[in-house]
Amino acid sequence: MADDREADRLKALEERIAKAKRANDPKPHTDEHYSRANLAWRMVIELVAGLMIGFGIGYGLDTLLGTMPVFLMIFTMLGFAAGVQTMVRSAREIQEKHLADEAESKKD
Repeated sequence: MADDREADRLKALEERIAKAKRANDPKPHTDEHYSRANLAWRMVIELVAGLMIGFGIGYGLDTLLGTMPVFLMIFTMLGFAAGVQTMVRSAREIQEKHLADEAESKKD
C-alpha cells in the first residue's frame, strides 16, 4: 500500500516536472507572435501587390490591343478589389488566431 502511494506521488511529480519543462521550451517559429506594425505592413504589401499586378495586366493588354486606358483602368480596379479582399482575409485570419489564443489562455 505504501508503495502504491509512493508510486502515485512519484508519477505526479514527474508530470509536474514535464509540464514545467514544456512551459519553458522556446516556441516554434510558426507560433511566433508578430507585432501590429508587421501585420500592418503585410496588409499594405498585399494591397499594393494587387494594384501592381492589376496595373501590369491592364497596361500589357492595352499595349497589345492599342486601347490605351480601357483595360488599364479595369484591371487596376480589379487589382485593388483583389488586394482589399486579401487584406480582409488576412485580418480575419489574424483575428481568429487571436481569439483562439485568448480562449486557450483562459482555459489554462
